[in-house]
Amino acid sequence: MIANYGYKDGSGDYFIAIDTDKCDGCGACVPVCPGAVFMVMDEDPNDPMREEPVAVVADDQRKKIKYACAQCKPGGERSPLPCVEACPVDAIAHSW
Repeated sequence: MIANYGYKDGSGDYFIAIDTDKCDGCGACVPVCPGAVFMVMDEDPNDPMREEPVAVVADDQRKKIKYACAQCKPGGERSPLPCVEACPVDAIAHSW
């Protein structure tokens, strides 16, 4: 399942997508994120049948993703974002 966190407004789409089928809750994304966007939960809040840990976007960051992730957004060239690069199972994607 793909869990989308973020929002859409007049200036664009600002979503972080976490593939919960791939995510194993290792937490590699948490320390590399300068915006402190990620956290690991013991159970998947989007799938009550799953009891394994999973990375999620913290509740207080969901409406601020545009700003929290701004320092990592690629400039002219598209380079991997720190959280995407740190994820060993390629479970994280961004809309930008």
